[in-house]
Amino acid sequence: MPRGDKSKYTDKQKRKAEHIEEGYRERGISEEEAEARAWATVNKESGGGNKSGSGRGRRDTKVSARKGGRIGGRASAGRSASKRSASAKKAAATRKRNAAARKASSTKRSTAKKGASKSTARKTTARKSSARKSTGRKTAAGRKTTTRKTGARKSTARKTTARKTTARKTTARKTGARKAATKKTARKTSARKSTARKSTARKSTRKSTTRRSSRKTA
Repeated sequence: MPRGDKSKYTDKQKRKAEHIEEGYRERGISEEEAEARAWATVNKESGGGNKSGSGRGRRDTKVSARKGGRIGGRASAGRSASKRSASAKKAAATRKRNAAARKASSTKRSTAKKGASKSTARKTTARKSSARKSTGRKTAAGRKTTTRKTGARKSTARKTTARKTTARKTTARKTGARKAATKKTARKTSARKSTARKSTARKSTRKSTTRRSSRKTA
């Protein structure tokens, strides 16, 4: 493994090294030295990379933490009670400040989420109202089209009825004219027949008269 390659270390080991490095940086140690000390501590406790390195299969130890505890304990034992109290108060204030910062950040996040949900709800409401409006417009347009179609059908039906009525009247007139013509023809025929009968009667009368006169002469 090349020098500085951390591919054999697990994510947990990398986070542990970052935390140790941050602690050294807060004490005023340079970044390069803090990183070197952090990874030396991880290697001391883990024995190397736990993913596929020399520390795989080995239990982690806490020798560095115990050493630091012993050194810190001796330093704390050498301080006075007032210094230890001041240090404890400072730590309590730091914890309180960090808790307030976490609460403020969580409040901001919840407010942002609520605002996003409200804006989403408004957008959804606007979309629904626009959909309703478009549906109403479509319905109104459909009603107008239906009324137009109904009006057109009614006008067409009226025109058809008018045409049928006109055709019936024309047919009736033609039928009446035909009947009248037939009656006239019948009258003319009967008049001709009566005239022929009268002429025939006159001829027969004349014949009988001539016969009678001839008989008398003889």
